[in-house]
Amino acid sequence: MSFHECGGNVGDDVHIPLPRWVREIGQSNPDIYFADREGRKNSECLTWGIDKERVLKGRTAVEVYFDYMRSFRVEFDEFFVDGVISEIELGLGPCGELRYPSYPAKHGWRYPGIGEFQCYDKYLMKSLSKAAEIRGHSFWARGPDNAGSYNSAPHETGFFRDGGDYDSYYGRFFLNWYSQVLVDHGDRVLALANLAFEGTCIAAKLSGIHWWYKTASHAAELTAGFHNPANRDGYAPIAVMLKKHGVALNFTCVELRTLDQHEDFPEALADPEGLVWQVLNAAWDVSILVASENALPCYDREGYNKILENAKPRNDPDGRHLSAFTYLRLSPVLMERHNFAEFERFVKRMHGAIYLHFSHLFLLLKRADLPMYGRCDLAQGTLISRFELALLLHVYKLLTFYQLIETHELSHLHLQGKQYQISNCFQMKSRLHLTGRMDKSLLRGRKIHVTFVHDFMQITTDIYIYIYIYIYAYDHDSFK
Repeated sequence: MSFHECGGNVGDDVHIPLPRWVREIGQSNPDIYFADREGRKNSECLTWGIDKERVLKGRTAVEVYFDYMRSFRVEFDEFFVDGVISEIELGLGPCGELRYPSYPAKHGWRYPGIGEFQCYDKYLMKSLSKAAEIRGHSFWARGPDNAGSYNSAPHETGFFRDGGDYDSYYGRFFLNWYSQVLVDHGDRVLALANLAFEGTCIAAKLSGIHWWYKTASHAAELTAGFHNPANRDGYAPIAVMLKKHGVALNFTCVELRTLDQHEDFPEALADPEGLVWQVLNAAWDVSILVASENALPCYDREGYNKILENAKPRNDPDGRHLSAFTYLRLSPVLMERHNFAEFERFVKRMHGAIYLHFSHLFLLLKRADLPMYGRCDLAQGTLISRFELALLLHVYKLLTFYQLIETHELSHLHLQGKQYQISNCFQMKSRLHLTGRMDKSLLRGRKIHVTFVHDFMQITTDIYIYIYIYIYAYDHDSFK
């Protein structure tokens, strides 16, 4: 649900401005928009300084947002009741993201510029003055005067350079206020969203400001409202606020690889992988759902593999994963034969299923460091999930560790209610050393009930699949 202008950003090929009645007010009172240090206004969205100011024909900005949400809920009631509309992602800033419009292309910004602070409309300046007075330092009621311009690099400024003013007493005060305005805006709007859309899932989107992440100040994040220098976690307060309202987090740039950024723009000192890991963990630490989307057009296998890696991190002891993924976007380029084939492969892998010729399964088992002797035969083209394959490998490692098998033949394998016929299978002698807590003497000759719980990922929804595997310990050199 958008409360911002569409157009002028990466991937935008249409232009949809704010409503005419809002623009008419903006002509007589341009301070309803965000402004940079030079006073240039950005009509992409309304400044958060008027959240509680009655400047929109007698209403505050938050009241306007709420009236629209309530009207939408009433108008489309049948779609909510029937479950056609199951989630609302609420726009909280430019591009629908909870951030300041700190890097607008319309004002000349180019990647990887640090951007500029956007707090110079009269309403936010009034808020800053009040915060400075409460702190007891009224002369702090100003924005930084040494923070550079849109396309500056951090080391070129007195504020963002290593040891710069961003970490001074004044710098910390200003950045705390600047970032708290962002959190307070999200807090107010999401509270009303839960009233308007009671019983419907709500989501909010954060942008992935990954450039200059490998510097101490994280300048581009600071100007966007994320107080996240190297010595502070700027995303934890946002995650706590989202948790308060039961809102899911949607994060971008999950397809980007740090290595690629270093090759294309080494001067940007970007680290999208580090940023994604920090933000996802901030959300998971407070147990909120996390979804994601790609920041830039993605058609190659490397980008898709990075998405899959972030969708379900390997070896996560808590099994944490993304709840949904939004692909941007359907286009003629995506529909080209090779690109669509890669996309089809990505979708199948996101769903957790792959087709295997059985010779491939044999190679995968060998790759898992299981000494193999003999061969295996399944029906060619059998559909087996990636997690079923992982379970198969893990079960064999487990049984081998407890010395329940040395040389054996397994005739049937039951996985998720499906039966796989296996012949001449897996005669192996292994010395794998895995961590375990069971007493193997209690297992000999007994029925073993091995339970694994794994989750499948779909493109738009969470599905939990519980897979139960029953394996019998050998008795008289055979499985029963």
